[in-house]
Amino acid sequence: MLETQNKISIEFPITLRLYVNNEQFAELARVNRDLRLEKTALGELIVNPPTGGESGRRNFSLTGQLSRWHEQYENLGEAFDSSTGFILPNGAIRSPDAAWVSRERWETLTSKQKTGFVPLCPDFIVELRSPSDSLTDLRAKMQEYLENGMILGWLIDPQNKQVEIYRTGKEIEIIKSPTELSGEDVLPDFMVNLNRIWG
Repeated sequence: MLETQNKISIEFPITLRLYVNNEQFAELARVNRDLRLEKTALGELIVNPPTGGESGRRNFSLTGQLSRWHEQYENLGEAFDSSTGFILPNGAIRSPDAAWVSRERWETLTSKQKTGFVPLCPDFIVELRSPSDSLTDLRAKMQEYLENGMILGWLIDPQNKQVEIYRTGKEIEIIKSPTELSGEDVLPDFMVNLNRIWG
């Protein structure tokens, strides 16, 4: 608690809830390019600070492996990094740590839609938990992705050395300390090595 000469006290941390519409969100994102911003379906602004070293290293490994697979299977769709914003059907704007959209769905978009926040939910999504992330919040986000069209999603939790796999119409599968994960039918022949994630 900080006290000033006028005996006004301020308690830290301060929790502020800000609500924005899509136009306001786009402007905030434009002038704050170094921040990862998201917006919930209700319009609440979420500011995600830059990641720490370990989270950055892990995410680099994941996106690198997805990128190498994408180079061989580019005809199947498009892959995206954590700076890409997606407008979900429920109105939320989310930025997964890694994502992929099928070629068929990507080509239904106009040039303008491809340039701005992408107005769809990716087919495949990865969320990598950082030390400051709430597991409850990440699970809610994965459920939101499922409800908005995601087919396959991975919630990777290095703290507990586990992966939660989300699939359309199926129960969540939890795997302890896997060394690799398969892209299944969504990303054919994609296998991600998790040794660098746990190490």
